[in-house]
Amino acid sequence: MGEVIRIIGIDPGLRRTGWGIVESLGNSLRFVASGTVRSDDKAPLATRLCQLHDGLAEVLHQAMPREAAVEQTFVNKDATATLKLGQARGIAMLVPARAGLMVAEYAPNAVKKAVIGVGHGEKKQIHMMVKVLMPKAVFDTDDAADALAIAICHAHHRQSVAYRMAVAG
Repeated sequence: MGEVIRIIGIDPGLRRTGWGIVESLGNSLRFVASGTVRSDDKAPLATRLCQLHDGLAEVLHQAMPREAAVEQTFVNKDATATLKLGQARGIAMLVPARAGLMVAEYAPNAVKKAVIGVGHGEKKQIHMMVKVLMPKAVFDTDDAADALAIAICHAHHRQSVAYRMAVAG
C-alpha cells in the first residue's frame, strides 16, 4: 500500500512562523498538528532569529517529520522588511536541513494552485480548502493555516520525477 510520510510545511515570518504537519499515504492526507512560533518584536534581530530557530527545532524534535517544505517569499515594497523576512526564511530552511531533512521550496502561486486549484486566490479560500481537505485540521493563526497548505502542496508534488531524483541522489 505504501509508506506513511510525515511532512512539515513552514510559512516563514519574522514575527510569526507558521508550521503545519500532515501525514501522506498515497493520495490520502491526515492532519497531525499545526502551530505558530513567535518572536519578541521588541528584541534585537539576532535574538528574534534565535527564538524562531529554537521554536522550530523543538517542533521538529517533537514531531519527527521526514520531509519539509518552505514557502518562497517575495516582498518588494520595503527593502529592510524584505531582508528581515529573508533571514527568517533562512532559519525556516536551516532548521529542517540541520535535522537531516531535504527541504523543498514552493512559490505562493504553486501552493494556491495545489490547494484551491488556481494560482491566485485569497487567504480565506486557502483556509477553507485546508479544512475541506483535512476536516480535523485546527490552526491558531493564518500562518499555521498557510503552513498546512504548504505541506499539502508538497504532498501533492513530492511524487514528481524531479523530487524523487533529488531524494535518491
